[in-house]
Amino acid sequence: MGPDVPLLNDYKQEFFLKRFPQTVLGGPRFKLGYCAPPYIYVNQIILFLTPWVLGGVGTLLYQLDIMKDYYTAALSGGLMFVTALILQITNLYAKQKTVTVERMQIQNTLTDEDEFEFSSCVGSETVKFIIPGKKYIINTVFHSLLAGVLCGLGTWYLLPNRLTLLYSNIGGTVIVFVFGWVTICIGEYSLIINTATETATFQALDTYEITALMRPFYIFVFIAVDLAHRFAVSTPVLEQTNQILHIVFLFLPVLWAMGILPPLDALFPWGMEQLLEFGLGGSPLSSNTKLLVMFLISAGTAIASYFIPSTLGVILFMTGLSPFAMIAFLSLDRSLQNLHSVSVCIGFTRIFRMVWQNTENALLDIVVMSITQMLVFNPDLWWNRSLDTGIKLLLVGILRDRLLQFVSKLQFAVAILLTSWTEKKQRRKSTATLITLNVVFFPILLTFVAISALLSSPLLPLFTLPVFLIGFPRPIRSWPGPVGATACVCSDTVYYQQMVPSLAVALQSALAAGSLGLSLPGSHYLCRFQDRLMWILVLEKGFTYCGVNIKGLELQETSCHAAEAHRVDEIFEMAFEHQEHTKIVSLNHHFGNILTPCTVLPVRMYSDARSVLSGIIDSHENLKHLKNDFIKVLVWMLVQYCYKKSKKWEKLDSADENKKGSFPENQHSSAVERSRPLRDEDSFSVDTIEDWTDDSDIFDLEPSGRMKDRKETGQLGIAPKTHLSIPGSVETQNQDVLQEMSPEDKLYRAVVLGLPAVDKGKQREVLPLVEFSCSYSELLSIPAEWRTAPVPISKVNEMRQRFPEEWYHFILSQLDFFHLKEKPSNLLEDLMKDKALKELYIHGVLSCCFGLFGLDNAVPAPSHVFRAYTGGIPWSVGLDWLTSKPELFQLALKAFRYTFKLMVDKASLGPVENFKELINYLEEYENDWYIGLVSDHEWQQAVLQEKPYLFSLGHDPNMGIYTGRVLTLQELLVQVGKLNDEAVRGQWANLSWELLYATNDDEERYSIQAHPVLLRNLTVQAADPPLGYPVYSSELLHVPLF
Repeated sequence: MGPDVPLLNDYKQEFFLKRFPQTVLGGPRFKLGYCAPPYIYVNQIILFLTPWVLGGVGTLLYQLDIMKDYYTAALSGGLMFVTALILQITNLYAKQKTVTVERMQIQNTLTDEDEFEFSSCVGSETVKFIIPGKKYIINTVFHSLLAGVLCGLGTWYLLPNRLTLLYSNIGGTVIVFVFGWVTICIGEYSLIINTATETATFQALDTYEITALMRPFYIFVFIAVDLAHRFAVSTPVLEQTNQILHIVFLFLPVLWAMGILPPLDALFPWGMEQLLEFGLGGSPLSSNTKLLVMFLISAGTAIASYFIPSTLGVILFMTGLSPFAMIAFLSLDRSLQNLHSVSVCIGFTRIFRMVWQNTENALLDIVVMSITQMLVFNPDLWWNRSLDTGIKLLLVGILRDRLLQFVSKLQFAVAILLTSWTEKKQRRKSTATLITLNVVFFPILLTFVAISALLSSPLLPLFTLPVFLIGFPRPIRSWPGPVGATACVCSDTVYYQQMVPSLAVALQSALAAGSLGLSLPGSHYLCRFQDRLMWILVLEKGFTYCGVNIKGLELQETSCHAAEAHRVDEIFEMAFEHQEHTKIVSLNHHFGNILTPCTVLPVRMYSDARSVLSGIIDSHENLKHLKNDFIKVLVWMLVQYCYKKSKKWEKLDSADENKKGSFPENQHSSAVERSRPLRDEDSFSVDTIEDWTDDSDIFDLEPSGRMKDRKETGQLGIAPKTHLSIPGSVETQNQDVLQEMSPEDKLYRAVVLGLPAVDKGKQREVLPLVEFSCSYSELLSIPAEWRTAPVPISKVNEMRQRFPEEWYHFILSQLDFFHLKEKPSNLLEDLMKDKALKELYIHGVLSCCFGLFGLDNAVPAPSHVFRAYTGGIPWSVGLDWLTSKPELFQLALKAFRYTFKLMVDKASLGPVENFKELINYLEEYENDWYIGLVSDHEWQQAVLQEKPYLFSLGHDPNMGIYTGRVLTLQELLVQVGKLNDEAVRGQWANLSWELLYATNDDEERYSIQAHPVLLRNLTVQAADPPLGYPVYSSELLHVPLF
């Protein structure tokens, strides 16, 4: 994206040009974007001037000496209250009268949603358009009452006689009177008629209609100073302040339009935060509730110290066990002798607490004050005459903080100014003009920076261009919501969830050692490891703890994200990894970047290694051994499954075994009979046709070849199947089978021969008896339904030939059966000799192979291997049967994934030499690995459980390659750097203005493009949702410092 991408697209430009005049005037909509009758504009003008008219009535009566000034104020206020109530009641009537009509087509959200069809000057549509009304009835009454009070006090505030006494100038009186009433009209309109969208917006939603109170509140602040001047003891300072504020009062609309004055939901938290930090020696806090509680406790402490009569008592009350050197210095101050002084109580309460709360800055303030004290020799200077030590330290602390903010903001402004030209991708057509204007008006720029620092508000670069405004003051955390409440959760979130506890532990030692510099509330840090970026914000700070919020940024890098992440890597590499640069003096190529490297932290987290599997997955030799290895792994998997299941049975049946005893040792066989519904896919398979021969009798129940095989199976009987018959023929039972039938079965068969046809899917099948030669074989018996796959007998014989009997015996020899209370010494030998048990596993393995590979013996293709690994094999009869047994399917899928990982390991590390090594591989996979897909829910669980290793198979369809991904849990070094706090706050302030006011949510907007010096894209990501999009955000983490 080029540097000349539009700051606002045409659509948003039109919207902004409609919204901004509405903001300036307090709510009147004179630019609609469509034609409206003239009375719409006339009505708005009349309502806008109504407070002036009502106030003018009172002013005229006062000027004619008909009424006193306070009666005049009461009259104007009463008239305004009645007018406001009438207007709100009119709106309620119009809403009830109008029938809601649903629009079927909305072409333009920002323009057409406000489009009305006006019928008359006082019609319901006209009333609803001009006076939207309040959401809550209580606000209808309260705002109307407040409008009356505002009009009455405003009339009193702007009485011409009063203004003449202040300025002794008719011309000044006229100017203040006229433009002062414009200010009041703007405040009244936004309160009672239509609330304008403010450029200073802190929260995305105005749930309780607080925005309407913002402009009246600031008007009341100015009026309060005038009332204090009227009724309090008149002093020259108060009179001068009142004169100045009357002039500033005229510029309130400009301050509102520029967004310099904060909204109420930001003003009060910011004010409490400033008082708590600089007036009471506390620390900013992470939530408004905690801030309010701590403010009240701190204020109570200062008030309580006023009533303690003893100097020693005050010191003990304020200090406890804080650093003794500074306590001793402060305890000797003679100001403490005057305990009942408000300034002493406030000043010393603050500094004694600050020794605890912020030891480093407290020491710096004391040193600066001491040096100043030694340099100021004149005892009559105000510094020595009027100020005690506590107030001096208070002033020094405020000056220190504001000076550091000024320097940081100036660095930020200069960085934007220079990089707008030096960074080619930031160089726009207007860059030269903007740089020239900044140079010419540099004193004004310095003034803006100074005012911003004085107010502790962010310096707002408009669209992140070198066009600087003063943002409104806001809490140090910058965002209104609770910490960590929202994040754009995705599959990458778990990696941050896993590492954050370990990162917090590493931060503990780094903060305690000072490796991260002076960490104060509002400090920002950026951590980097491989593709992970962690954003740390310090929210609270005490003597023994630090409260932080850790955010994780997205891992799927966009081009902008990648460009800035690459610059971060370069900065850290130059600081920590370059050993060849051993020059005494070397030039910092990244001077001016907002990131300053600090240290590296050992964090227990996952390293991410990705490799291309070309030459492994497409190797014919590897694929040829895949099926045989799968059989071995599956045998091990089935034995382990049955063995673990027997342990659970033993625990559940332990009470019964005490009564019935253990397995009788003289018992040589046990019969297991199970019945279940016969599924359609169990009763028929096209593959059975191959067992019919020319010698077969078409009236036989089974093909001759199959009957012969059934007699040769020995101890394991094959379940009778229903096969294809010639249409119209009658199925008969051969004589041998009939002789084996019980009388009841014969009777049943004789009866059903004459009945109508029956759906075979509803028939029930009785599985054959399984005669074990070892009584304990039942513990390792696989479920009966797992050996009913519709496979031909020939495939069963083939599997008997391929079955790894030695491997099967080796697996059995590794079993201990410790959970059995009584067992024969030759148990394992008996299990190995049990042919019926082996036949069960042959059928179980064959069923899984049939589901995953079919009956084809061909070497699987890489694409089939990938599909089998991901569980995305195309449908087949075998797969349909296998998926109908979910537990078996999961075992088969797990075995195949283990087999694939084994193939990769054999190709990388060499062949497996013996069964013991193969067992070690499989046990390691089972205990230390999760082998699956990144998209699996189990993958995320494995990360959170801190599985030592994770493996996943992937495929890049664009390049046609298969990739392997291995995550390894280990202690790794994470690079940490400190960010310029004011650069972050300034960019976040612009983000808030641009999205909440200008609604510029274009994903390709200029202010979100990569900026390697300001790290603009990363900074936007790290903002709280909905403006930012971190994939992880922790709750407040308390990091102990000792």
